[in-house]
Amino acid sequence: MTIPVVLASQSPSRARLLVQAGVRPTIRVSHVDEKAVLTRLADERGISVDQLSIEERVLVLARAKARSVADDYTHTWDTMRAATGELSISRPLEQGQGSVAARSDLREYVENNTGLYGLVHGPVIIGCDSLFTLGDEVYGKPHTPQIARERLRSMRGNTGTLWTGHVVIDMSTGEMVQAISHAQVSFAQFSDEDLERYLETGEPLEVAGSFTLEGLGAAFIESIQGDPSGVIGLSLPTVRGLVEKLGMSWTSLWNAHKIEAANPYDVTPDIPRDNINQPGDAWVNCECGHKHWGQYGAAGILLARRDDEGNISHVAMQHRAQWSAEGGKWGIPGGAIASGESIIEGALREAEEEANIHPEDIDVVGAYCEDHGPWAYTTVFAFEKPGHFVEPYATDDESVEVCWVSVEDMDTITLLSYFKNDWPNFAQRLTVIARENRQ
Repeated sequence: MTIPVVLASQSPSRARLLVQAGVRPTIRVSHVDEKAVLTRLADERGISVDQLSIEERVLVLARAKARSVADDYTHTWDTMRAATGELSISRPLEQGQGSVAARSDLREYVENNTGLYGLVHGPVIIGCDSLFTLGDEVYGKPHTPQIARERLRSMRGNTGTLWTGHVVIDMSTGEMVQAISHAQVSFAQFSDEDLERYLETGEPLEVAGSFTLEGLGAAFIESIQGDPSGVIGLSLPTVRGLVEKLGMSWTSLWNAHKIEAANPYDVTPDIPRDNINQPGDAWVNCECGHKHWGQYGAAGILLARRDDEGNISHVAMQHRAQWSAEGGKWGIPGGAIASGESIIEGALREAEEEANIHPEDIDVVGAYCEDHGPWAYTTVFAFEKPGHFVEPYATDDESVEVCWVSVEDMDTITLLSYFKNDWPNFAQRLTVIARENRQ
């Protein structure tokens, strides 16, 4: 198996760069408070943020992003190793709907299916941060048209520098390496009309320096001195060198050439076009006559809340976006398992990505797998840890909303077809598990 790569960034440009270079990463957003990170570093130095060097800024932010995602994996593995209960496997195409073909201890399953936790190398986590300097001015993302307009006016006809900090972590060893790339960017004397029309596209608002090399802004760049990929936000030569410092070859990360690119538009044509295919994102033609999402199967978290007496009172539910399969209906947070992940790793990652359900806040207490042969879906049962309070909400465009739904109200919402069939059995099983785990 190739060494899996995790990109600690939601930047489509960085993801596309890696894919074009043969590496299809798993995307995990760090949600780092960049202002707080810089303020903390400045306070430690006894200086203001403005006095921090550009090199310090891009490196500390790249490091914070990579470490945040690394911590997510550590929490995931801690929760996975602490899993209890039973794994039930149903094979409805062989035994009939609802029949259970096998049962095993979930802890035993985890010991024999360590997933990414058991790798000799990896996962490799890549964190990046970019800033643009023009003279003494430091430009991050402008966020508003007013700021972008002012910056673009000062940039035309001038040359600035795009700085990118890179941090790479090998999760199998915990070793971390870092480096900075920079490139000189010279801009054309574009007109006010061009500037205003460029602003109207929205492209310059959420990118460092208010311009992109791979988008509409490329026509206004006259020359680049340095690594062009670094200007896009991730220097491929720099990252390759860091990977080699960690004792891995760059080609050992190649997987994009082996994975057939998924085409979700044939089933869900309204899917947002900025969505990036990740390892495992593909449709599987099943003997049941349907297409299922997930080259390596799929998994989700059925998180239940207990009342003061220890009884199941609510479950965390996802109201799916209209563009998704069975859009508009309700199910649990989940999705395709990435290459190399165990079912629990995949379920925990998806729940965190889609619903703000963090693994350190929950206890895994069982699982149910519906195995169709070439494809399977695993529902992982979980409770909030004692003393922990989960606040689920929609964190990406796959959901209309994510919220707690009372058990009494489950029959008032329109459930996904598979979940509707399984919910009565799931509710009964959760009730039994809650009774057995009553504090």
